[in-house]
Amino acid sequence: MRQGREAFLLWLGLFLVWVLITWSAQAQELLTGAAITLVLTLLLRSVYPLLSGIQPGIKPFFFMVVYVFIFIWQLILANIDVAKRVLSPRMPISPGIVKVKTKLKSPLAKMMLTSSITLTPGTLSLDVQGDEIFIHWIDVKGKDVATATDAIVSVFEKGLKEVVE
Repeated sequence: MRQGREAFLLWLGLFLVWVLITWSAQAQELLTGAAITLVLTLLLRSVYPLLSGIQPGIKPFFFMVVYVFIFIWQLILANIDVAKRVLSPRMPISPGIVKVKTKLKSPLAKMMLTSSITLTPGTLSLDVQGDEIFIHWIDVKGKDVATATDAIVSVFEKGLKEVVE
């Protein structure tokens, strides 16, 4: 039963993306979208367990929208920081690998967190081991776990907790 629910949620999510992309209510396009997303849903059966952390509802959807804005803001800040470093070669950098801790439990939440970190210039997620994430950071500001966690993870984690935990 649970796998059926996860399959339906995946299909519904894919279909909603289809509708948003095509922005059409014509029966032909809706039927085509339903068929294509159904085939994709069947092909993506291996990701069903990953979807177990999704909380359907208005509140998680609202926080997902909020999270997108948080991510975009962090992306802008990181791009500015990296651009400054590129344009000012004398600006000191201290690259290194740091260990951070996450409070997120579900595999989907951890995947979204590490993807957000990797997509942000200046950081790259390397490995996840339980609640620890190893990250390459362009300018290590502190080698202790608490400092690195606060600087890199905490801003993303707050938004993700409401969406996929």
